[in-house]
Amino acid sequence: MDNSLFIFDFMDTSLNKYISDTGFCSRREADKYIEECRVTINGEDASKGNRVKAGDIVLVDGEPLQKKKAAVYIMLNKPKGVTCTTDTKDKSNVIDFINFKTRIFPIGRLDKLSEGLIFLTNDGDIINKILRSGNKHEKEYIVNTDKKILPGFINNMRSGVKILGTITQPCFVKMEGEKCFKIILTQGLNRQIRRMCEVLGYRVIALKRIRIMEFTLAGIAPGKWRYFEIKELELLHSLVANSSKISDIESMGE
Repeated sequence: MDNSLFIFDFMDTSLNKYISDTGFCSRREADKYIEECRVTINGEDASKGNRVKAGDIVLVDGEPLQKKKAAVYIMLNKPKGVTCTTDTKDKSNVIDFINFKTRIFPIGRLDKLSEGLIFLTNDGDIINKILRSGNKHEKEYIVNTDKKILPGFINNMRSGVKILGTITQPCFVKMEGEKCFKIILTQGLNRQIRRMCEVLGYRVIALKRIRIMEFTLAGIAPGKWRYFEIKELELLHSLVANSSKISDIESMGE
């Protein structure tokens, strides 16, 4: 195994991109490491906005970043109780749960109490393409509530609900049972479905993501994971090939 330091062959890049491009974590996670004073450049504490130049040595938690490994793409059927973070200080983190042999990180997130499909990879480029808000990638969920669903609730969810200082985008919503509905989002606001339900007087009892873009949970038991098949990888790359260059990155959370 080659344990040499990861060094770019160009002269100047942002610190969070430098960390992300090693496959260590996403840019968003890198910013958290920087904010928590866990990153140094040439022995000095780093701060957000720092640049990395050729020859600089970047350490995370006192350890050097390694060369990027071969690309890995995984689908996980996340169970409740697992947190979508790479921070191993969180005992419920998804990385320890999977216990994969090399460093990977989740694309987006699912709330700790939610379950269902999530992708993990060490490919920083594809995570940014998937998370760009301008690309409108669909995520489909099955949601169970604490009380009987009324037609007005469905209509309000479809047309938009005011949360986090904005109005959610119109979306597909369909009743699946007395206390159950299906929803398809192209947004990724933080805890979006739970917040929408709360505004309308409902509490989410169970939330499961069953699809991301063209990929479903078919054949993946709860708590289990598998690699993308070759045809699935080809499809994934084709779906993000024309990824918007809009810099606004959403969480792809529920």
